[in-house]
Amino acid sequence: MHIGDPPQGRATVPSEYQYSRRIHSRWARAVRALGRQILGYDPAPPDDVVDVFGSMYYDADPLADEFVEEVYLGQSAAQGRAMLDQALTHGVQSVVEAPESLCRLFADLDNDPDWLDPEQAAAGARAFRRYGVDVFRFAGAITLHSYAENSVAKPLILSGGYTGNRTRHRFLETASFWIAVSEPGGLAPGAAGRAAALRVRIMHAFVRRRLLAHPEWDLDAWGVPISQADAVLTLMGGSVAAGLGMRAMGYRTSAAEIEAMMHFWRYVGHLMGVRPQWYPKTISDALQLGFLASLKSTRQSGDDGRALCQSYANAFAPSPQATRLDRIRAALEHRTHLGYTQFFMGPWSYRKNAMPSAGLWGLQPVAKFPLIFAAETMRRAFPPLDDVADAIARQRRETWLSRQLADAAAEFHVPAAFAR
Repeated sequence: MHIGDPPQGRATVPSEYQYSRRIHSRWARAVRALGRQILGYDPAPPDDVVDVFGSMYYDADPLADEFVEEVYLGQSAAQGRAMLDQALTHGVQSVVEAPESLCRLFADLDNDPDWLDPEQAAAGARAFRRYGVDVFRFAGAITLHSYAENSVAKPLILSGGYTGNRTRHRFLETASFWIAVSEPGGLAPGAAGRAAALRVRIMHAFVRRRLLAHPEWDLDAWGVPISQADAVLTLMGGSVAAGLGMRAMGYRTSAAEIEAMMHFWRYVGHLMGVRPQWYPKTISDALQLGFLASLKSTRQSGDDGRALCQSYANAFAPSPQATRLDRIRAALEHRTHLGYTQFFMGPWSYRKNAMPSAGLWGLQPVAKFPLIFAAETMRRAFPPLDDVADAIARQRRETWLSRQLADAAAEFHVPAAFAR
């Protein structure tokens, strides 16, 4: 799994992985002491987890990388896309002279991991669905913190995926992905979510292979692009971070539901080629990983990270070419988007990245607390209401996505050309 392994003599972790140095700082000691009092355990993970996680920055996805290398880069992206579409629609056996790399990729997908509990994964998907569109805005906002890291910011800035007027559509593609994978049965063979997971997996492999050959990519400092380590942190954002963070809006997610979401996103990650050497099994494991992530960061992406944050903040700004009614609707969506971003990103980080002020819209998430908390309390008290809440949340997020995408579609294409 180590396509980006550093040559002999090089460090086994990237140079920007600074946890081992920062764990001895005064701030880290204070947080650990406070954590022991509040949590009842040391928020710092064991040393072996620290070492393994650091080495995961050199772990990639060899099966997808091999297919991309052989077909997308060896022949053409159009041929690779055609093969993938054919295999997803009619099975890999229907692909004429299917390359061995494609056959191995699909054979791997057909073998569920031993740790998979389908009922727990379904429960996690259901818990995630209940947040509706709120979790999309939450996840988008907290992801901005990772843009301070070169290992996250550089793939986005170099490929141009989240810059300028493309940011809005790429965010909506991500929302479409979240919907597809979390729909009931969305990860079953032949389902839309399973297909979306594979398309994103191939897109990531394509970007990874291109970036490894890019003159700006620093393997020593950042590891491989879209590494297993960064992928695991992303999965935590949709599970533990969402489960705890959305409580600020009144959602009453239980610890069991959070761990079910961890299991669900682990399986989504599995389909996307995320096969980490270590994955948190409990909330406490995940919180220790969060502590590790906060300390290992060097936050050196500078203007690149800031540009990504600003592009995201302005993603839903009204277009001057739109009709008056559409501009009004877009303005409301833009203000809502800014409000969630400012609230969940935090005022200090928001100002540091020179983001536009959300004003009172920054209070919108917490203003919803009484209504959401009341609805959640009713749902927990009367189990039949859980099905009602699930149906309403699913309808709302589908309606929102359809309105925002209009006539466009989420296609997860590999980039035709890099931004620089």
